[in-house]
Amino acid sequence: MCTGSDSASDSKSDPNSNGWTRARGAVLKSLVLIGGALLLRRLTKSTTRWDHARIVAESLNGEKFSKEQAVRDPDSYFNFRWLSCPAADMVDGSKVLYFEQAFWRTPHKPFRQRFFMVKPCAKELKCDVEVGTYAIRDAEEYKNFCDRPRDQRPQPEEVIGDIAEHLTTIHLKRCERGKRCLYEGSTPADGFPNSWQNGATYCTSELAVLKNNEIHAWDRGYDDDGNQVWGVKGGPYEFKPAPASSFDDVLNPLSFASQPVGKRIEGSFVLQE
Repeated sequence: MCTGSDSASDSKSDPNSNGWTRARGAVLKSLVLIGGALLLRRLTKSTTRWDHARIVAESLNGEKFSKEQAVRDPDSYFNFRWLSCPAADMVDGSKVLYFEQAFWRTPHKPFRQRFFMVKPCAKELKCDVEVGTYAIRDAEEYKNFCDRPRDQRPQPEEVIGDIAEHLTTIHLKRCERGKRCLYEGSTPADGFPNSWQNGATYCTSELAVLKNNEIHAWDRGYDDDGNQVWGVKGGPYEFKPAPASSFDDVLNPLSFASQPVGKRIEGSFVLQE
């Protein structure tokens, strides 16, 4: 009887305690559900088409060198300087980047100048980002564009007016898991018209964006029979971001003299015009 009597006494003496326990449990359950919903939303939030374009544009920007590759294989590759920076935004949101390439010893004398136009792929295409390359109407005016103070550069409205002939378009897709790259792609298999040298009639380009803003680029020219007539054959140029001390490295002699420059230059993709 004592047990029965004690239970009845406890239930009468703690009505508020039971109510508070139930309320606290409901509050905790609600917090867990809300927190889970927010976490799930964050985890499942998809990257937009414009996010992909922004990532690629940011990766293409900056100063990069092919120094490591040139040291490994000086018979096939030069140490080139890649330099790119934002130049303008188009009305549709496309990013226009100025790009130039030079020998590492003479960065102020670029031999290749282009505009990149970076935007999302059209929805009907099976790709994420489109990178178009364009000639510059007055390339001389743009030399060392990225190295100049902003008020001494052609302004965005001038840049848009100076976008000239379309040269190539590369369609990039996100890389599969497990690969080193973030995005990779190429021009169509039949490439784009190009008659730069050695009887070429068309050229193809491949581009890969890796982590840490590393860029791999491979341009090749072919004749009507499909024979490669210019461009490196062993693989793409590998451009890695310049370390902080890169400008001090000018006094460090790298020997690339195993072949005459004139002979080797025919095998380099970067001198096509």
